[in-house]
Amino acid sequence: MWGYVKDNKVQEIIKYPRTFIDKENNIKHPRAIFNTWTWEQLNAIGLYQVVDSGKRGNDRFEYTSQATYTFSTKNKNITTSYTITEKALDDTEAKDEDGKNILDNDGDKLINYGLKTQAIEQTKRTANSLISRFNWLVERSIYDSSKTIPDAVKTYVASIRTDCEEIETAIKGATTMKKFKALYDDEYNEDGTIKTQNRMGRWTNDKTVKEYLR
Repeated sequence: MWGYVKDNKVQEIIKYPRTFIDKENNIKHPRAIFNTWTWEQLNAIGLYQVVDSGKRGNDRFEYTSQATYTFSTKNKNITTSYTITEKALDDTEAKDEDGKNILDNDGDKLINYGLKTQAIEQTKRTANSLISRFNWLVERSIYDSSKTIPDAVKTYVASIRTDCEEIETAIKGATTMKKFKALYDDEYNEDGTIKTQNRMGRWTNDKTVKEYLR
């Protein structure tokens, strides 16, 4: 990317080559200058390289603002910076600009769901997805009493439900962002391989029931 600088202030960010009008000298330059001119030539008409040097937040846990662009007179380039804000762990009541509660059509308060509620809902969806693969066995047993649900499947489904409960308990117990983030951290061996998978992604292996998957 390029940026147009005037009086040491960034006036415009140019993401793609295009026709550029040098208003100082009233000259219209073709888009080709962005690929053929040297930086020295571009700098002479106020165009400088944009260096994306700012650190962005982790989208899972944080909001990242739009980039702020700053011209460096020393390095003759434009640097970026971002404001990072943590997302709320817990649910909050939705408020308008005046700080008043926002209500739905029934007059109930709208709630902004926090990361913990969202994580619990995702955990339930994952558990349901893993278990639903065996629904055909349940349906078969209803229509044909001679066909029972294999013990291996019963054990697996029970384990998935236990996993779900344990993950939910871990989420609810994460009282700080640091503790919540830790739920997504894998533990590694010295050689870089995973020793223990993170709690959020650790579910009972289905190797004992693969033959029954649909």
